[in-house]
Parts: sequence; C-alpha cells; structure tokens
Amino acid sequence: MTDPARCRSLEDNLCFAVYQANHAFTAAYRPLLEPLGLTYPQYLVMLLLWEADGLAVKEIGGRLGLDSGTLTPLLKRMEAAGLLKRARDAADERQVRIALTPRGRAMEAEAAAIFPALACRAGPDAAALRDALLALAERLREPAPGQGSLSPP
Repeated sequence: MTDPARCRSLEDNLCFAVYQANHAFTAAYRPLLEPLGLTYPQYLVMLLLWEADGLAVKEIGGRLGLDSGTLTPLLKRMEAAGLLKRARDAADERQVRIALTPRGRAMEAEAAAIFPALACRAGPDAAALRDALLALAERLREPAPGQGSLSPP
C-alpha cells in the first residue's frame, strides 16, 4: 500500500507525470506542425479524418474527448483555413458532418513524417507505454467503489 504522506509530494503523483508528458508531447509536436499551420488538437482532428473522412462532429468529439464548446471553434478555424468543410447530414439535420477538402486530404502526405519522428524520440517502449496508459484511462473512467470518499478502502 502507498504511504499517504508520499502522495502529497507533487513528483510522486502519477497524474503529474502524465501532465508533464502531455506538455512535453505538445512542445515536441509544435515545430513539426508549424509548417503545416496546425495546432496539436487540429492535428488530432486531421488524423481522425485521414482515417475516416465524413465523421459527425459528435463522433470526433467522442474519440478525442472534446465537448462541442471546444470542438466547434476548432473546426470553424480549420474550415476557414480551407482544410475541411462542415455540412448538415442530409439524413439527420441535427448532425454536422466533417469532410476533408482536397487541401486537407493532400496535407496527409506532408504530415507523414511526423509520426515516425515522434515515435523515434519516444523510444522502444512507447507502444507498451501507450497500451498501459490507455488501460489506465479506461480504469479511471469506471466508477470507483464508494466513489466520493477520499479515504482508502
């Protein structure tokens, strides 16, 4: 069992290590994305659309964990930059679908070197770390027994 006194130290908290890694990733991506005119969240949207064009805003938000208040302005800026088009779904006008423009589709080739460059920097254990972090995220989304209590069981 973890000593509760040790959990008070910032550096001993797993959440702080993940927070630091997130900032490091964003900083590492910045110089690679600048020539494309993309921010990191915009790059994530592009990755999704290169994988499956024509997604609904709700699908994009669900995959990225972004609410519509964050995602909508991001998509509007990307549309203004000529990377994608937003259009109401013909079958269900409540949904907005996102489609790449020819410029957005062509950007995939320009961005092809980004993933290998970061994977190389992340090191040989990156895939195992990714899998562990995804599993951790899944466990943290599950309701905790006796949720609301700060005392250990």
